[in-house]
Amino acid sequence: MTGSWDLGRASDRQVVAWAQEGEEAAFHELVRRYQRPVFSLVYRMVRDRELAEDLAQETFIKVMNAIDTYRPEHKFSSWVFKIANNAAIDHLRRKELDALSLDGAPDAVTSERREATALQVSDRSESPLDELEARELGSQIEQAIARLRPEYRACIMLRHVEGRAYEEIATVLGLPLGTVKTYIHRARGELREYLGPLRE
Repeated sequence: MTGSWDLGRASDRQVVAWAQEGEEAAFHELVRRYQRPVFSLVYRMVRDRELAEDLAQETFIKVMNAIDTYRPEHKFSSWVFKIANNAAIDHLRRKELDALSLDGAPDAVTSERREATALQVSDRSESPLDELEARELGSQIEQAIARLRPEYRACIMLRHVEGRAYEEIATVLGLPLGTVKTYIHRARGELREYLGPLRE
């Protein structure tokens, strides 16, 4: 095996290859790289920190058990996020929970990171009253998103909160590209319907 300093600088593809050869340190490196983004993705879906930690752990157990099935022609990050997203959607199908944080990713440790990952509903130039009204509107948007079926919610979140391209969303969700576009279109239509009284 190689030194730990090489692990840190190696590409995902190389680290995965080492993990597939049974190198435990390589798998730990993959967990180190992806534990925070996986937790963030799952937390945004289920809105429960303890549950998100459990689902993130479940994700990495599945990754470890299925590492030999990973094909390097796909991005490793998309493969991991697909497993994490499936775990969250499976849970949401069993229990109806609110989703999506307006306050940024749970792993955001700086104000810049929180701002970059938050759902923006207000303008910097607004007065405190405007900001309060925007926050109330944001809460109603959050509730509307929570009413979407899990597949629509996942598409909207990946597209408009995570900023993923349609092609990557298709890979993460294991759906045809056309289906992803249809789901996003339908989700936007449902959101417009739910938020209709507020649009003026």
